[in-house]
This record gives sequence, C-alpha cells and structure tokens, in this order.
Amino acid sequence: MSIFANVDMAPGDPILGLTETYRADPRKEKVNLGVGIYVDDAGKVPVLEAVRRVGETLAHANAPSSYLPIDGLAAYNRETQKLVFGADSALLAAGRVATAQTIGGSGALRVGADLLKQVLGDKAHLAASKPTWGNHHAVFKAAGFKLSDYRYYDDASHGLDFAGMLEDLGKLEPGTVVLLHACCHNPTGVDPSAAQWQQIAALLKDRGLLPFVDMAYQGFDKDAVADATAVRVLADSGIPAFVVANSYSKSFSLYGERVGALSFVGADRGEAERLLSHIKTTIRTIYSSPATHGGKLVAGVLESPELHALWERELGAMRERIHAMRAAFVDKLAALGAPDFGFVNAQAGMFSYSGLSKAQVDRLREEYAIYALSSGRICVAALNTGNIDYVTRAVAAVCR
Repeated sequence: MSIFANVDMAPGDPILGLTETYRADPRKEKVNLGVGIYVDDAGKVPVLEAVRRVGETLAHANAPSSYLPIDGLAAYNRETQKLVFGADSALLAAGRVATAQTIGGSGALRVGADLLKQVLGDKAHLAASKPTWGNHHAVFKAAGFKLSDYRYYDDASHGLDFAGMLEDLGKLEPGTVVLLHACCHNPTGVDPSAAQWQQIAALLKDRGLLPFVDMAYQGFDKDAVADATAVRVLADSGIPAFVVANSYSKSFSLYGERVGALSFVGADRGEAERLLSHIKTTIRTIYSSPATHGGKLVAGVLESPELHALWERELGAMRERIHAMRAAFVDKLAALGAPDFGFVNAQAGMFSYSGLSKAQVDRLREEYAIYALSSGRICVAALNTGNIDYVTRAVAAVCR
C-alpha cells in the first residue's frame, strides 16, 4: 500500500475552481465575473507600454539570469519604499523600513506571517476583516496563527460597519496582528475614508496592536499616492512598528512574473536592520530568492522618470475604465427597472459586493452562463462594452 493511500482530496480553491467551470462551459455567450484579473475592453490582459519598453531593453542586453540576492534587487526595493511610503517619508529618512522583494503579494504575506510567528510564538493571533480575501486566512493559519474576524461590511447599507469595526478592534489583546486592506478592499470594494483611517490608526496605537497592511491594488481607486493613505497615516501616527505587503501584479499587469514586496517598519534603524536579517533568513527557507525578470521590469519602470510617468498614465487609464464600467452597470440596471445598485459606484477597485444572493448567482450561471462568486462578489474589470448589456439584462432578470 502506498504511504499516500490515506491522503484525502483537498478542497478546491473557490475562485480558481469557478474559472475552471467557466472554461468548460460550452455556451458561446458566457462571462466570467469571478476572476481577479484586470482585462481591457477586449477582454485581454494588457501589456503596458512602459513595461514593454523595459522588456525590450532587457532582451537586447542579453544579461545572464543568475540568482538575485535573497532580498531581491536593491533598486526594486528602493523604488518600492518610495512608492509605498512616499519619497519624502520620515520613516525612510530614519532608516526604519526593511524591504525585500518577494514572490508576489502572496509570498510577502507568507514570509511576513512566518516571521511574525517566530517573534510572537504561541501568542500569534490574526484578526482580519469580515469578509476578507480567502487566502488571508489560509496563509496565516498555515503559519500557525490563531484566527479571528472583526466586523467590516454592513449588508444593509452595502457600506462599512465602522462602529462595529472599531468596537471589535478595541476588544483585541495587545500584540494582536490586525490585517488591513490599504485600498480597494477585496472582496467588498468598500474602504475607510482618510478621516476613518486616522481613527483606526489611533485605536491601533492605543491598544498596542500590530497593523499588517495588504496593498494589492495601489492606484486602482484614485492614484498611487491617495491609495497609500492607510500606510501614510500609520507612518504618521507614532505606531512604533507595522508591516506592509504589496503587489505589482495588477498595477503593472504582470500576473505571471510574481512581483511583490514585504516591508517591516521598526522603531529605529537598528531594529529595521535586525528585521531585515530575519526576513532574509525566512525567505531562504521558503524559496531562497525572488524572480529576476519581473523585478527588473518593475525597477526599470519606476527608476525612469519618463517611464514612471507613462506607467502612471496607463494605470490611470485602467482605473478610469473600471470607474466607467461601474457607472454603466448602475445606469443600465436603473434603466431596466432593477433594484437600486447605486452603492456600486461608491465602492472602489476591481471588485464589488453586488448584493446578489446565492440563488441569484446560481441563476446567472445556470440560465445565462454568467459566473460570479456565491457571495455576490463580482469583478467589475471583467465588464466591457461588449458584454455590459448582456450582463445587466441578466442581472435585472434574476432580481425580478
């Protein structure tokens, strides 16, 4: 008998499994609103011009593909710090930030979780928003954390349950790690305002909680600076330490290159240096070093003033297309006499908690070959001028 004979089938990923079912659907007119990838109006993953130019330069350079340092490209980490914390950040000037290039945003989360588990030991406890991205729980559970939720989304208003959020955070034990979405909350699309971030930061500081910020969609709501408000507020709050994981998968349209970063903020330069040594030790035990090509693409764009400006314009075009699809979704449903979906315009980023019930989502799939998560989360970026009329007619029909 095989030593693996008693290994059970692991449950499938709900999002990736939905995409597999969508691909197997033989119907010609079908739409996948579950996928978490930005696509253009033609339904294609775009190749950004700024990225393409760097790629051509790298191709002609014919450089050897040797291992990167454990913490990645120095230029990548330097530019990441400026983009995440601000070029004029007092934290950076004081040398308080330890940053490492990682294998995507997921790699940043796992490295951060493993390192925090080493530091916190049996007291390792993560509180995440309810709901949150499904992989958050999986990553921190695998790292050995105790998990809990804090109130976040209000079904009745389709907005933020801010009072409930503050109340739950205020009950956490000091030292609890609090997972925060910097912007474009996944899955709801509901974000705190700048004033609310101020209140959140003050509470975190007073309670001695450790913020862990996940920023996967910087630039997909307002712009790269405004979307980093949560990080900048924490930096100015006087909180002695916090963690940021960020990803370039969406903002650079580099999904397959696995480009992310992890930043630990320490109380002073010496603490940051010690933290970096442990970040590198942790990375070494998981994947040794990050990927070269994607790191060079991102660093090449961000280092060049010309290409950086071009990237910001291209990012702005992606952002505006999402805004336009939100507005079209709301307007067309209103014209069809559907219930009020105006709250969708108040949400941010690629995703929306649409308010559709599981039964309605099931009908969309069975009757119209339109695929969404059972929670009602839809990817607004999957809408385009070619499918918006079909989708809104179907949504209106299942809402009647």
